[in-house]
Amino acid sequence: MKIAIMGAMPEEVAPILEKVGEYKTTEYANNKYYEATYKGVELVIAYSKIGKVFSTLTATTMIEHFGCDRLLFSGVAGAISPSLKVGDLIIATKLSQHDLDITAFGHPFGFVPEGSVFVEADKELIALGKEVASEMGKDVVEGIIATGDQFVADESRKNWIGDTFGADALEMEGASVAVVCDALNIPFFILRAISDAADMDASFSFDEFLETSAIESAEFVMKMVDKTIRNF
Repeated sequence: MKIAIMGAMPEEVAPILEKVGEYKTTEYANNKYYEATYKGVELVIAYSKIGKVFSTLTATTMIEHFGCDRLLFSGVAGAISPSLKVGDLIIATKLSQHDLDITAFGHPFGFVPEGSVFVEADKELIALGKEVASEMGKDVVEGIIATGDQFVADESRKNWIGDTFGADALEMEGASVAVVCDALNIPFFILRAISDAADMDASFSFDEFLETSAIESAEFVMKMVDKTIRNF
């Protein structure tokens, strides 16, 4: 077993590296990958940089170059659902690309031929995530996450994404990682901590809550690693 752990930004993987302790840094494809052994299992940890292209490159590299056979993504997201507040945790059941648009050819938003609007996350890993949440005494929400190459800080755009995709939260990497994992038959799990409300105050609240949200996500993901080791 070799587990990939991803974030989009340095702040999202720094708490994970602290928990792992010793690691080897490998530079590849203009990025850094941190290799560690944790409780007898190999881990590859990386932040992709922001956006769908970079996250696609990083996920593919972790699977194809480093040989990872499971992928856990930890990070932050903006809330669409009014029931989600800053600090809440959401586990993705499925993901879509909200900025993918070939509707001019009669297709729905988020769809390309030979593809699908949504990619579903691994059900067994979702079940493990719910067990972790229960053991930590955390409330988590399962929901749909929408991904796009935009930092959404506009109420009308947020509402459109929610209405079009039934999305509960949005971010900039998850769906592209999901497409890679689905194509390569790699089980994946995506956890996001809500850092803002994806509205006009998003740029302010994002900076304020990024660090604390990332720490909470990192703690959760490392417990996911523990549980994955025991169950697989």
